[in-house]
Amino acid sequence: MRINGIGVDLVNIPRMRDVIDRWRDRFLQRVFTEAEIAYCRARRDPVPHFAARFAAKEAGLKALGTGLRLGVSWRELEVRRERGQAPTLVLSGRSRELGLARGGSRMLLALSHEGEYALAQAMLVGDESTNDVARATS
Repeated sequence: MRINGIGVDLVNIPRMRDVIDRWRDRFLQRVFTEAEIAYCRARRDPVPHFAARFAAKEAGLKALGTGLRLGVSWRELEVRRERGQAPTLVLSGRSRELGLARGGSRMLLALSHEGEYALAQAMLVGDESTNDVARATS
C-alpha cells in the first residue's frame, strides 16, 4: 500500500449548528448525499455527525490536493459507515477520476467528535499496481 495524499480537518460543532439552523435543507442538500443526511438525522443530535462528515469531505479534498476546483463537488465525496465497520470516504465522479490519476484506489478515513469539535483525517492510498496504471495513463 502506498500513501498518495493526506488531509486533516477540524470543524467547530457550534458553528456547524449555526450554519444548519440558518440555511437548513439548502446547505444539507448542497453538501451531503441523501444517505449521509439520513444517517445523521437518525442520531439523537445530528449536528456532530454532520460536522464530522463535513470535516471528512474537507480532509478528502486536501488528500486529493484539489479543494473544490477542477470540477469537484461536495457530494462526490461520501462518508459511508456500515454497522460495526470503520467509516470510509467513497469518491465518485470527478473526485474519483482525480484520485485514480494520483494513484489512489481508495480513501481511508478516521472521524472523531468530542465537545465542540469534530475531526477527520483522510488518506488517499493505492497499491503498486494502481500507481503503475495511473502513471501509464498520465
